[in-house]
Amino acid sequence: MNNAIHPMQTGNALKTNKKIVKKKPNPLKRSKVIDYLDPKFLSRFTNDQGKILPRRITGVNAYQQRELTRAIKYARHIALMPFVAQDIA
Repeated sequence: MNNAIHPMQTGNALKTNKKIVKKKPNPLKRSKVIDYLDPKFLSRFTNDQGKILPRRITGVNAYQQRELTRAIKYARHIALMPFVAQDIA
């Protein structure tokens, strides 16, 4: 008996289209110190609108992502980084 889910399906329809996701290299390596006073470095982890990029895009681990988020928020609070991007109008 074939492994069709529906009687009208053929065996070829059962193949899954899974994408192979290559793990990104960690840009911070094993560094545990993230300096909130370096806005140029922290801007690598924000997009052009000023939003913080997620782990799957930046390639950092969970601990480093939490530290990055905290550092970016500190830098915004002391006005080293903008909360939102500049409007060009």
